[in-house]
Amino acid sequence: MSFFDLAYEDDHVPPWDIGRAQQEIVQLARRKQLSGSVLDLGCGTGENALYLASLGHETWGVDSSPNAIAKAKKKAQERRLKVRFLVRDALELGDLGRTFDNVIDTGLFHILSDEERPLYALTIAFILRPGGKYYMLCFSDHETELLGPRHVTRREIRATFRDGWKINYIRAARFEDNIHMDGANAWLSSITRD
Repeated sequence: MSFFDLAYEDDHVPPWDIGRAQQEIVQLARRKQLSGSVLDLGCGTGENALYLASLGHETWGVDSSPNAIAKAKKKAQERRLKVRFLVRDALELGDLGRTFDNVIDTGLFHILSDEERPLYALTIAFILRPGGKYYMLCFSDHETELLGPRHVTRREIRATFRDGWKINYIRAARFEDNIHMDGANAWLSSITRD
């Protein structure tokens, strides 16, 4: 069993599972920056995907943890929301058989190794329609606490998404979790597929 599957075992709540959508995703939706279909990569127990489905988006969520996906499916059933949740490795999504208007990632990019990042960008390019948007929320190098995942620089984001992408913005944001009182310093990126 993987570290992430263990994190969701039984009634355990991992630090990144806040029981609701990240406020940065809520704000993107309120500002009408998300339109059309959405794929949530590393969706965990599905709060972002469920929130977007409640607004009428066709929404899918994928996560490598069977325990997280089981919890997400249960929430969708209880809330009577239609979201397609699948157990998948975010680096291997060629079998989804479709593309999306938007891809969101709140906390996956910052756990990827340097070697995985280019493959991740290629995977997203494969499942995101041309002109589609990728929104990514990750811990930033401005976070002073050593807890949590890697702290990502703007340069690392630009290097990963330089070929075939247009970076609309990389701006300071907050990553809400159960460890930091006011959330962690983060980057919110909006990146368009050419």
